[in-house]
Parts: sequence; C-alpha cells; structure tokens
Amino acid sequence: MAEKDDKNMKALKEVWRRAENALCADCGKPDPDWASHTLGVFICLSCSGIHRNIPNISKVKSLRMDHWDEAQVQFLEQHGNAVAKATYEAHIPIYYYQPTHTDCQVLREQWIRAKYERKEFTEPGRQLPYSNGLKEGILWKRGRDNGQFLPRKFLLSERDGCLKYFAKPDAKEPKINIKIDTINATFQPVKIKNPNGLQISYLKDNKTRNIFLYHEDGKEIVDWFNAIRAVQVHYLKVAFPVASDNEIKSRLMQKFLKEGYMEKTGPRQREAFRKRWFTLDHRRLMYFKDPLDAFAKGEVFVGSREHGYSVKQGLPAGAQGSFSWQYGLTIVTPDREYLFTCETECDQQDWIAAFSWVIEQPMTPQEYAIEAYFKLSS
Repeated sequence: MAEKDDKNMKALKEVWRRAENALCADCGKPDPDWASHTLGVFICLSCSGIHRNIPNISKVKSLRMDHWDEAQVQFLEQHGNAVAKATYEAHIPIYYYQPTHTDCQVLREQWIRAKYERKEFTEPGRQLPYSNGLKEGILWKRGRDNGQFLPRKFLLSERDGCLKYFAKPDAKEPKINIKIDTINATFQPVKIKNPNGLQISYLKDNKTRNIFLYHEDGKEIVDWFNAIRAVQVHYLKVAFPVASDNEIKSRLMQKFLKEGYMEKTGPRQREAFRKRWFTLDHRRLMYFKDPLDAFAKGEVFVGSREHGYSVKQGLPAGAQGSFSWQYGLTIVTPDREYLFTCETECDQQDWIAAFSWVIEQPMTPQEYAIEAYFKLSS
C-alpha cells in the first residue's frame, strides 16, 4: 500500500511540475498548491475556496496535505490547466474582464462560475446576459450629499452609446446621461464597504465625477460591469475601425493605477500640507477630501517625460509648509512642481513607481487634448 501511495505521489508531483500548471488556472497566481480532481485544474488556495462553493461541479484537494488515489491522479495527468483552458475559455469575448489574483472576490467568483458552472465560453457566438447591447435594472446608488444608498433605475444602451440613471423608477427623463467613452468602472469593496461595491467614474465638463453602486447579487453587478465593457467595445470599433482587438482592449476601462492617502501643499509651497485621498487614473491624478466624495477637489495631469514631466523622491530644499508625514515626493510638470508627503517609505516608493510608469508612456493624441485643457483651465 505504501509503495502504491509513493507511486501516486511521484506521478502527482510530475504533473504538478508541468509548465502549464505553474500558475493558478483561474487567477494566474504563481505556485498553485490545490487542484480540482473533477475539473483537472491546478488552483491557488483562494480560488479553491470558491471551488468549494460549487461542489456539484468541482471537488478540490490540497496537493501537499491530502491523500490522492490513483484514479484522481490519472485524471489530473489526462487534463491539467492547458486542457481546461482550451475547453472552458475557448470563446471569451474581448470585452470580458478576466480577473487576476489581485482582483476582488466577487470578480474572481463570477469568473470561476461563468467558466465551470454556467459554461459561458465553451461555444462560439453564445448569447450572454451582458452582450446584447441593452441592460436595464435597479442598482443601489450612494447619495452624493447624504451618503445613503437608495435603489435607482439604470439603463445601458449600445445604440445611444450611454449609461443613464433615473431618480425614480417611473421617471421619463434620466437624471444623468453618461457617455460610454468617458466611463471608467472599478470594483471597490473596501472603499464602499460592500463586497459587490462598484465605482463608476466619468467626465462631466472635463471634470471627474464618481458614483458608488452595489447590487446584492454578485452575478448581477459583474454582469453590469461586463455589459459596460461590451458597449465600450462596440463604440471603439466604430470609432477606430481598423484597430486590432489588442488595441481595442488597451482602450477599455482600466483599474486605477494607485489609490491612497498623501499630504499635499499649495502652489506657493508655504501652505500647511493637508491630508487628501488620491486616485491615479492613468494620466489624471485626482485628490479628494474623502474617498467617497462625488467630485475631486482638484486634478493634476501627469504627462510624459519627453514633454517635461518627472517624479522625484523628496521635497525641494525651499519647501516651507508644515507636514506630518516624512516621506516626500515631487511631481515636476512644465508649469509647476507638486509636493506630496507619504506616511511610510513603502507608500512613497509605490507612488513613485506608479508615477514613473505613467511618465514613461508616450502620450496619445487624445491625451494631448486633455493636457491642453488642463493648461487652459489652470
């Protein structure tokens, strides 16, 4: 018996070491040490917890701690992550967001359920609940002034190229009409204090406006998220008819590059530094008094190095404003310097890395127009 177990363990380790199984099949996290012996995939600990919630589809075991019988090991040998990917991810629409291990639980859970439970991507041309260019329903929206979440009707239309919401279910006219090309949507469960919390940011008069939403059902909120992306793809294909799928995907809404608290001073560099919540949305650095504010108190455009933008560690020698946090950084633009302080050295280095990444990217024609507007309005 012991000899048979040793043989099973040796075979298990061999299939585990295959290059195709080096990353979690669902989120891409390195070194997965769990596997599903009914699906034949190697997964990380976090994704294994989601698989346990669909026991009729997936049964998981630890590769390190659990006993594997011969039939289970043979099933893994015959399958593995590459076979599963070819089966369950054969026809993923370009707009569908495929989460990674850094994404929130609701995105990862609905991705796993979409693949294995609902089998949404196994057949070409399948009609999906977020793919027909029209979605209507009730979402809970946070009030701009009172902070209360109340049910509001939302309507997403590919034909009109916009997302609308109505103050009352029977209202004929929308309270807000948001152009689809100005929308960025990101899941924010911690900020919104709801596991299904979604932040929608959009431009109004070239200023960023935030609205905060949730739905009790995880599938429904993720369907809204992917429906918005699907309508964006339609808009982009019309606007850029010769663009490749990869170019289209690169123009879709993206996660914020970084968020968190810093202190900032004013343009004279003598004012006291004030603590603000900062959001870096590609080239727009926005700051808010509170993370759930609807409007930013101010915005800074972060251009490219070849146009005179840079980030430096520390503050200029002449900076006089009083500050509480000791880890400074300076954003240099063609017009002025912006001074910030961070609470920890780790925060400082993370912000510098995020700014550096943006500054090293070449600017697009659209970004030149945004820069010109910032200069005009400053």
